[in-house]
Amino acid sequence: MVRIALGLEYDGGGFCGWQSQPEKCGVQDALEQALSGIAAETVRVVTAGRTDTGVHALRQVAHFDTTARRPASAWVRGVNALLPQGVGVLWAQEVAEDFHARFSAVERRYQYRLLNRPVRPALEAGKVGWFHHPLDVEAMAQGAAHLLGEHDFSAFRAAECQAKSPVKELRRLDIRRHGELILFDLAASAFLHHMVRNIVGCLVYVGKGKYPPEWMGQLLASRDRRLAAPTFSPDGLYLAGVGYDPKWGLPAF
Repeated sequence: MVRIALGLEYDGGGFCGWQSQPEKCGVQDALEQALSGIAAETVRVVTAGRTDTGVHALRQVAHFDTTARRPASAWVRGVNALLPQGVGVLWAQEVAEDFHARFSAVERRYQYRLLNRPVRPALEAGKVGWFHHPLDVEAMAQGAAHLLGEHDFSAFRAAECQAKSPVKELRRLDIRRHGELILFDLAASAFLHHMVRNIVGCLVYVGKGKYPPEWMGQLLASRDRRLAAPTFSPDGLYLAGVGYDPKWGLPAF
């Protein structure tokens, strides 16, 4: 038995999220089917993070165990030949048996891409979030600063979140504008369910002038999800990378 780690990218618009579903509409379903075809045996995969319906991945990581001995090229080009167009394997590497895509991860990175212009996107529909009123990026950056560090993020947690603790360490929350596009880059030890989309939604409230930047700190301290903005669209959310200890020897993301 060998354990193989994979780097993946996918367009979440064509799937019902990462996790396998009875309807076989998850990214996991497509990947397991393709891997099983190459391995000539049933393969089950474990991922670093389960993305929701409509959420994309630039750098997802997964692992699986198999008795099949194949060259790395078979786990990349061979599997890609069997995958639907919206998902692809970037690299494959044999790893130690105690490596775990989820539990060995020390950091997750997300990016949210928000189109800020009066009219909705057409060419980038499903690939970016959208807000039609002008947004003050400087005010949003000031608000974001209140969230950095280790905190109880209950105010930004989905009701169905299954995390054991709402306490997470938000290590990075950078906001920058490129023309009509506003980029939010976040890094944390781990994220709660809908945490990024809820943070973006609240920062949009600050950016449009509904609340001052200090409101973000007050909201964080309240630990009350009912006081926060609605969960923002999944369209512009990307899992941008997963960090691991260098001892595992994985490609740097």
